[in-house]
Amino acid sequence: MNLSREHANKWRNADITFHPIGVIHSEHTEHDNTPIQGIFNPSVGYVEVFEENADGLKDIESFSHIYVLYYFDRATAKNLIQKPFLDGEKERGIFAIRHFNRPNPIGLSIMELLGVDGNILKVGGVDVLDGTPVIDIKPYVKQFDYREEVKSGWVDSKHMDDIAEWNCTPKELRNRDRTTK
Repeated sequence: MNLSREHANKWRNADITFHPIGVIHSEHTEHDNTPIQGIFNPSVGYVEVFEENADGLKDIESFSHIYVLYYFDRATAKNLIQKPFLDGEKERGIFAIRHFNRPNPIGLSIMELLGVDGNILKVGGVDVLDGTPVIDIKPYVKQFDYREEVKSGWVDSKHMDDIAEWNCTPKELRNRDRTTK
């Protein structure tokens, strides 16, 4: 494969600036008690889209789920190696896990869209701290986003068939000896 160095050199130390389009309102105020994935928690919250971006919500109400991209504004480090919450025994590369301590602390959640009231989206499956800034919102489109025969790397070997019954917060996972402090 012939990779152009021009593009890599152009972006290697460049800054990319984003401005929040809104903010997430949730019941979660501490990392340790926030679900690690929204699918395991029925928590309801709100995505407040700033008024100047509200026109971008046109037709969003016709979707059942949305992707919400956000900035982990309370990340505590920038790690390349980290123990995942679901496996406290082995460190893994940060790009092979979903931990918030990343070189670019950007989060991604699929949330159920429960309602729209002007610039406020009522959402289910919230796994984000209250007050987290939103970078972008995209519709979940099953014809584009669903994939069959997916491999989930090291997660497949963890035998977590009953994970939906757990309270999947970092604190509760430590109680299950699935992770370390």
